[in-house]
Amino acid sequence: MGRALLVLGWISTVGLVYTGVLGFQTTMEAGLGHHLLVGLLSSILLLFSHCWIMFYLIGTGKAIKTAVAEHDLNQSFVEATKDLKNRSYPALMLAMAVVMLTFTIGGAVATLVVPSWIHTAMFVGSMVVQVRALLIEGAVLSDNERLMDEVGSLTSA
Repeated sequence: MGRALLVLGWISTVGLVYTGVLGFQTTMEAGLGHHLLVGLLSSILLLFSHCWIMFYLIGTGKAIKTAVAEHDLNQSFVEATKDLKNRSYPALMLAMAVVMLTFTIGGAVATLVVPSWIHTAMFVGSMVVQVRALLIEGAVLSDNERLMDEVGSLTSA
């Protein structure tokens, strides 16, 4: 499940890149609706992906904690799940905040309250933050999978 959510995150990021391309082709008279719709859909899917990866890590961490308690395993497995969350949560929270802020600032640009260069700069920064978060998510999900396999092998023996 974690891998599917990660793939959804990458697809959503590609959608945001496409949104950026549309944004550079958009004028206030033409293309704004399409830019807004693709940006909204991509942003929502990306938020969904990041949030559910966080919940996935909580759920697998709880399962590992339960397995450790039931089978009297080394407490280091529980600490490892906490480490995975500590490694990923700050990047995920930043990624979600930046994509929401970029989308919101886009609305301010459309109403001529904020200059477009601010939205453009936020978009570029958002892409950097998203890619970094997705790379961290990939590494954490791989480590989480290995940890679950290790605990699973010890509990089935």
